[in-house]
Amino acid sequence: MGADGPAVGDGGLTVGGADKELSARLDKELTAFNNAATGFDDEAELSVRATDPSTGELIGGLTGWTWGGLGGVDMLWVREDHRTGGWGSRLMRAAEDEARRRGCTRMVVSSFSFQAPPFYRRLGYVETGRTEGIPGGNVDVHFHKSLEPADPAAPAAVQLAVLLDVPPAAAEAARAYEDRVLALLPRHGGRLERRLRTGDGLSEVHLLRFPSRKALAAFRADPERAELAAGVEVTVRVLEVTDVYGP
Repeated sequence: MGADGPAVGDGGLTVGGADKELSARLDKELTAFNNAATGFDDEAELSVRATDPSTGELIGGLTGWTWGGLGGVDMLWVREDHRTGGWGSRLMRAAEDEARRRGCTRMVVSSFSFQAPPFYRRLGYVETGRTEGIPGGNVDVHFHKSLEPADPAAPAAVQLAVLLDVPPAAAEAARAYEDRVLALLPRHGGRLERRLRTGDGLSEVHLLRFPSRKALAAFRADPERAELAAGVEVTVRVLEVTDVYGP
């Protein structure tokens, strides 16, 4: 058929555009699978509508969802002539309040780099990752926010950048050592957020996060970690870092 019609390929595959019947079936099947896997079946849609009190016209809105204590924002839009009136913040706070009412303790949202990452950071959202390859050389920035009241007595998380260099003859042994050391992180609440390696394989950068300094100290004192380090040729530099983002 033509460009607007379906094309049938090998194995009965049909490739086309929008398919409402298929979307509905996939949503039904995946929702059932997700509910069975997590034990939560309370997924519900969430929306907030903003209208002009004098005209009743739509000036902005938000759509999203809640599920198993997690809230998510799919779309947020404010009409151009109202974008300096605080409507975006009001929409987000209304969505967060409703998510809390439904029992949610956290919220997630993603925003293209040409959209509103600084806006979400101002509302207390923390970047958790990026997806490269968005058209125009942009990225998709992923955010998370706790909806629970901050506990001033709670220990602060610690982030580390670990820089490693090894001599060529020891590269394979050092890499195996690092694999085993990084596998010890979960027992102390630590997490490897990123692992980068140079093209020659002689240097690595590890971005690590620990829930507290106590957890970091426990990792450093782990006797198995000390045993693994015996005889390994590796130069290590550890830097404590914090997130810094541009506008």
